[in-house]
Amino acid sequence: MDAPIPDVDDAEDGPGTSRLRATLAILPFLVLGLTSVALVLQWGLKPLWVFVMLPPILFISVIGWIAFKYGIGEEPEAG
Repeated sequence: MDAPIPDVDDAEDGPGTSRLRATLAILPFLVLGLTSVALVLQWGLKPLWVFVMLPPILFISVIGWIAFKYGIGEEPEAG
C-alpha cells in the first residue's frame, strides 16, 4: 500500500495559500525594509549599517513568506 501523495494544486479551501499570494502579502514589508536601507545609504551613514539592517529584514520576510505559504497559524481542518 503506497502512501498518499498530496495534490500540488493550490486550492482556495486547502491549508495555506499559493506562492503568488504569499509573495504579494510579504512584498510591501520587504519593499519598506529595502527602502529604509536605501535611505540609510543616501543619508551618508557607513555602508556597514546595511549589513546590520539587511539580514533581519530578509529573515523576517522569508519567515513571513513561509507562514503565508504553508498556512502557519491557521486552524487545522477537523476530520
